[in-house]
Amino acid sequence: MNQRISVCGKGGSGKSTIVALLTEELAIRHWRVIVVDSDESNACLHWMLGFEHAPRPLLELVGGKRNVQQQMRRRSSSTDGSNTGVLSKPEFAVGDLPAEYVVENNGRALVTVGKIHQSLEGCACPMGVLSREFLKKLKLADDEMLVVDMEAGIEHFGRGVETSIDAVVAVVEPSLESLVLAEKVQQLASQAGAHFAGTIINKAHSADVASTLSAELRTRQLPALGMIPYDEGLLAASLTGQRIRFTGDEVPHIVDQLLEAHPSGRFITSTTNDNRG
Repeated sequence: MNQRISVCGKGGSGKSTIVALLTEELAIRHWRVIVVDSDESNACLHWMLGFEHAPRPLLELVGGKRNVQQQMRRRSSSTDGSNTGVLSKPEFAVGDLPAEYVVENNGRALVTVGKIHQSLEGCACPMGVLSREFLKKLKLADDEMLVVDMEAGIEHFGRGVETSIDAVVAVVEPSLESLVLAEKVQQLASQAGAHFAGTIINKAHSADVASTLSAELRTRQLPALGMIPYDEGLLAASLTGQRIRFTGDEVPHIVDQLLEAHPSGRFITSTTNDNRG
């Protein structure tokens, strides 16, 4: 069975850090992890994953933002209901993409949808459309897991990106805004037909803060998968553009819950032994 996990949250909550940590843990368990960078403003995910450079964005593969916008207009004005989409094949694997659009090592592959590079570039809607089409048509092998770093906020739900996602995770930092957004993510995931797997507390500076956040999550009936405490090593890696690593037990615990909490009720486990050492 495959699983497609999207990681959501407010800007600055640490979505990309969580994506990198989940990817590392899944790779340790011998999954081939495909990471999709769907956040048009984040420039650092490839560093966090240990890649020297990012792949070319998929937006270039389909002819750029203007071409996607033209296809969007054609679809909106179509009277026969036809929809060829911005990707020509009905389905494909990551291996079918040209080599320059994927970077890969140690069982981890990174694909980038697109980025905003200049002022007055216009809205990010074409990138959202491309994310939805890519995720809908992407075919996963039995030993593959997909982790998507969503754009900050909740606009991607309006574009239908989560319709091809199995499990939605919300990252919660110590702020009321982050808690309110997590509630909205849970609501929108349900409306999209996606399973809301739960929340991950991030950047809690003290036991008191962690306790307060946990209590707030219970009050708001938001399930908690676990917590990543504030860590100087993670901060230093983020500042210097190094690969993200974390040695605590929290990430394995979170991944255990993610793999067991599939909406089908069935367990998703790797068929090979953990080589964590």
